[in-house]
Amino acid sequence: MREHVILAESAGFCYGVQRAVDLAQRTAEETRGCWMLGDLIHNAHVVEDLARRGVRKTADAGALGKGDTVIIRSHGELKEVLDALEEQGVACVNATCPNVCRIQKLVAQAEQEGRQPVIIGEPHHPEVRGLASWCAHPLVFDGPEAVKMWLAENPKNRETPVTVVSQTTCIRELFETSWKIIKKECTNAKKFDTICNATHKRQTEAASIAGKVDVMVVVGDRKSANTKHLTEICMRRCPRVLQIENADELSPDFFDGCSVAGLTAGASTPAGIIKEVYATMSEEIKAAEGKEESFEELLNQSIKTLNTGEKVTGIVTAITPTEVQVDVGAKQAAYIKLSELSDDPTAKPEDIVKVGDEIETYIVRVNDVEGYAELSKKRLDAQKVWENIENAVEEKTVLEGTVTEENKGGIVVSVKGIRVFVPASQSGQPRGADLSAMIKQKVQLRITEVNRARRRVVGSIRSVTDEARRAAQEEVWNNIEVGKHYTGTVKSMTSYGVFVDIGGVDGMVHISELSWSRIKTPSEVCKVGDTLEVYVIGFDAEKRKISLGVKDHSVEPWDVFMGKYSVGDVANVRIVKLMTFGAFAEVVPGVDGLIHISQIADRRIEKPEDVLSEGQMVDAKITAIDEEKKKISLSIRALLAPAVEEAEEEAPVEE
Repeated sequence: MREHVILAESAGFCYGVQRAVDLAQRTAEETRGCWMLGDLIHNAHVVEDLARRGVRKTADAGALGKGDTVIIRSHGELKEVLDALEEQGVACVNATCPNVCRIQKLVAQAEQEGRQPVIIGEPHHPEVRGLASWCAHPLVFDGPEAVKMWLAENPKNRETPVTVVSQTTCIRELFETSWKIIKKECTNAKKFDTICNATHKRQTEAASIAGKVDVMVVVGDRKSANTKHLTEICMRRCPRVLQIENADELSPDFFDGCSVAGLTAGASTPAGIIKEVYATMSEEIKAAEGKEESFEELLNQSIKTLNTGEKVTGIVTAITPTEVQVDVGAKQAAYIKLSELSDDPTAKPEDIVKVGDEIETYIVRVNDVEGYAELSKKRLDAQKVWENIENAVEEKTVLEGTVTEENKGGIVVSVKGIRVFVPASQSGQPRGADLSAMIKQKVQLRITEVNRARRRVVGSIRSVTDEARRAAQEEVWNNIEVGKHYTGTVKSMTSYGVFVDIGGVDGMVHISELSWSRIKTPSEVCKVGDTLEVYVIGFDAEKRKISLGVKDHSVEPWDVFMGKYSVGDVANVRIVKLMTFGAFAEVVPGVDGLIHISQIADRRIEKPEDVLSEGQMVDAKITAIDEEKKKISLSIRALLAPAVEEAEEEAPVEE
């Protein structure tokens, strides 16, 4: 059956919009009525439906007070409005798209770092106005011409450190063109690609469909920026483009002479409206065709002409020990040899296809005399893989493969049956590392070079790992705060502390923060590769330095000691330092006591090391506790010679 309307897979609600609508509906049910500031999303039908559910609309945030609940729209809100709502005691349910929240943080962080935030987008759009409010002096440009004007105004602008972001629904070409100008002219420019992936996918798919159809229909609210951008993109590829809000706006005249039409929709368009438009379009196009095709015409159209080298789709009708038979709607009988079914010689045909399956194949040979056609699924699969590999270079797609061997100068990764050479420098491993250890590992990589004629493909694992590392580092720096806890991994050790990876960023734990016990080297308590629970003591975002701690300061060692021991108790202690006048011993981690030289043995000794050594465990009696000065006197002698007179003067505690 011929397809009259091609519907974009990405049409309709994106994740952020769906999340906002779900939050609003749920909040309305839980609170028995709540508010939204302006339209929650750019779609009048959805806003009306929310109103029926108890989500009332107001444009005056100042009219709300304690006891009210307000939903913050998916585009985000002005920071000063959010601050005012908090002061008024209004309960806020933040339905701002997570992508928009990320840009708000980037803009605020840029200004904190002394950089000039630059936003590429529509200056009057609610999202852009909201983003701009997260810094004191934003610059908003609607495209490359505005960027050029700013640079021309003052030569010193070129020396300004800038951080460039974009509206989530910005047309990619507009953003990239603006960035190229800034990158070329400015001496210190940083870019964050903040165009929503769903938006980019939607725009790319719309452009692709528009280039294949006679008519293109775009559905969405007229106030929606992403719908307007979709319309602009489609108009570049299709001569007849119509933007509508619902099926009522469709006219039969619009589809005159149209045999196939395309349909896409903005991110704020609900599925019900899309479905209604799709059905109406299909009926209008059928009616516009204006005639019934004869049985003979239908029969002739149903019989395909097969040509060697073309793709053909058919239905599996039988599976035999030697071949798979396929009905391709042609006069010739078509079949696939088992050797042409799959690259895997051990694969069973019934595991790959089943009777009744639709299968796309490549025509190897057509024999009109004997009335058969040889097909190949394997060759078509290989062709598709090569096409995907070639597209991956342009689109910088991340692919997954398995390392199969170590080669001269690098490794080989199998990506869907294609051998991809990865140079050692792009393997993501340190120089001189044993690359054979990577064999059989699954890895992610980007394709950097393809020569299909020579069947040569080169890739890079490092570009993916570096990007992931940078993303992880940005995540850490965007959310780090004093007191925050992390589970980290010990990366390296020095005499004065250890460096711990807390997610792509290394922080330093000074030796004094590793343990309450006295230690001489970090190796006494940890080693490279160990997992440590750490918390942030302090950080310098500009210098990219983080100080971490391991010791739990919520537990005071002296309180632990006092809760466990009293004068007269015997403790098993560790000798931590030998002095001329005695030895210091650890009673509990972080609390030491003094064993005076006169209390080490039941005889006179010249120096403590004649009897004791550092690290030695001994039993000692607690003879005195000075709570005010937090000092403890210990005695080994008291356990060796219990008959010593109690009246004997205690040796003073020294340090």
